[in-house]
Formats: sequence, structure tokens, C-alpha cells
Amino acid sequence: MLRSVLPSRQAAAALAAALTAGLLGSAGAARAESCQFLQPIGGNGATPIVSKSVGRGKLIGKTNWNTDFIVDQPYRNYKFFFTANSSDANAQYPVQGYMKFSDGSNLEVINTQMNPPIGTGKMFGPFAAVPGKQASQMNFKVGASDDPNALGFSYRISVQGCR
Repeated sequence: MLRSVLPSRQAAAALAAALTAGLLGSAGAARAESCQFLQPIGGNGATPIVSKSVGRGKLIGKTNWNTDFIVDQPYRNYKFFFTANSSDANAQYPVQGYMKFSDGSNLEVINTQMNPPIGTGKMFGPFAAVPGKQASQMNFKVGASDDPNALGFSYRISVQGCR
């Protein structure tokens, strides 16, 4: 005798009601996270991925080590992505990431030294939004190694906001 493994209409309706009421877990857990790339400030709008090379530090003026990404709506968390386009086997590159807020404050979420092989990517995060703070920008800072041969190190970075 064959038995149906499909639930009856009453059982299916009860299951749907339980999911809707949150009795079997949060509805958010059942949905996939939705992420989108944030646009870099000063970018051309064609791509959210920024390619840069590490240059020499400047005595006067600013370096090109900082890249800001605009947060144009609230997100639940943020992910920072880094990929090395070139590398020096002996160099360690300082990598920092910050959440910047509309009140002028910031929160450091990444502070590490990396020696990434060429083409190797790394995701940092996800970093949860800070309750009571409105994020305005995400900042990625990749600095120069103390090794002079490290100058010219090139990389790609991007940031995603997720709901």
C-alpha cells in the first residue's frame, strides 16, 4: 500500500500559519540575505569595485590609501572585500576598515597586516550595523609596507551592504 508523504491541506495550512507567526523560527532566517555593492565616493558610477596601487607616503598632502563608499540607506550589516592584483613575497600591507557615522564618529572594524598571494581575495565581516547610529560611509584603507619594494602593490576593494 502506498502512503502519501505530502501533508494534508490542514497540515499545510497549519505549517504556513506557524511560519507566519514565527513559531518555527524567524521569517528572516527563512529568507536569503540580500546584499548590494556600495558605490565608491568619487567613482565614475560604472563599477563599485575600486582598483588602486600603493604609492609612497607624502610629506605634504594626503596619500591615496583611503577609499570611502557611500551608505545611501540603512543596512543590517556590511562586508568588505579585498583582492591582491600584485604582491611582494616579503611585504606586509596594513589593511584597515572603518564604519563612519553621520554624527562624525567612526568605528574601526578591520586592523590587520596582510601578505596576500596574487589573485587571492578575502572577505572581512559581516559587521553588524551599530544600534542608534546612522552609517554614512564605509572606509577601506590599504597602506604601504615598510619594504620599499612593496611600492606599486595593486589591489581591488569593494564593500557591500546587506539586509
